[in-house]
Amino acid sequence: MNITVILCTFNRCTCLAKALGSVAASVLPSSVQWEVLVVDNNSSDRTREVVEGFCYRYPGRFRYLFEGHQGKSYALNAGIREARGDVLVFLDDDATVESLWLHNLTAALSNGEYAGAGGRILPAQTFSPPRWLALDGPYDPGGILYAHLDLGDEPRELDRAPYGTNMAFRKEVFEKYGGFRTDLGPRPGCEIRNEDTEFGRRLMAAGERLRYEPSAVVYHDVSEERVKKDYFLGWWFDYGTSRIRETGMRPAMWGIPRHYFRILKTVGYALPFVLGWTVALDPKWRFYCKCRTWYAAGQAVEIYRMSHGEEAEGGESRKRHNECAVVDVTRGGPRT
Repeated sequence: MNITVILCTFNRCTCLAKALGSVAASVLPSSVQWEVLVVDNNSSDRTREVVEGFCYRYPGRFRYLFEGHQGKSYALNAGIREARGDVLVFLDDDATVESLWLHNLTAALSNGEYAGAGGRILPAQTFSPPRWLALDGPYDPGGILYAHLDLGDEPRELDRAPYGTNMAFRKEVFEKYGGFRTDLGPRPGCEIRNEDTEFGRRLMAAGERLRYEPSAVVYHDVSEERVKKDYFLGWWFDYGTSRIRETGMRPAMWGIPRHYFRILKTVGYALPFVLGWTVALDPKWRFYCKCRTWYAAGQAVEIYRMSHGEEAEGGESRKRHNECAVVDVTRGGPRT
């Protein structure tokens, strides 16, 4: 098996060094060839110097790639094009891994039974949430702080998409289904995400199987700047936007433009959460309802925008993206 770890980064040279140091300590069988490809997405700090230091200390193990087109999905797709492995692994620049992480995450992908895998994601440090925030149970706002994913101690087939900081896919699935959508994914000044989970859902919708591997553990940093209500509300608004953008506009039904029905559905979805936000006594439930209200607002704004023919920043229509995605990933051709 040949493995490429793709790590995209932007102006995080300090935590990047920790991430690369943890990956460098990976233990794999001698029969496995592996590399780490760091994609610098137009950083202005010491990112290149940090990566070149690892290239010098670990000859043939680390590679540096510059991608000047701003946006994480562009960086991810550039990494896919340049990867030498037949299994591609994805890790964030603010995460660290255990020494057996890479082996455990990829071991089940060698026989073709699974198209991809996702591992366990835990906080990198002891963290006590504020009283308004739940990290598990019915009021969990989605693991936004550190892409929390912990589905228990037993391996099993995934029924949800893995998160981008701890996932692996056979390279052939990108050639078959295309790369990451460039109208999704964060870029400076825009926090619309969902590029990673959209890809996983795309595979599952096509009938591909994904595996949950609890022994592949990633520790994700809990950033203090994220432990704020405004950050959560902005994230949920952008998430609502991305979910509408993911599906695109659909044909009219009974001669009535589909966006009218989608607006009504969104309003119906939001009403109980608006009520909960205004009258609930439990601060965790009240804030969860507020987050869901912001989610619905993001959906409504994106439905309005798309119904008026406005194109998403960073990409053309969903149809055009799907036509070009395979070309973008496999041959470095037109980008969407």
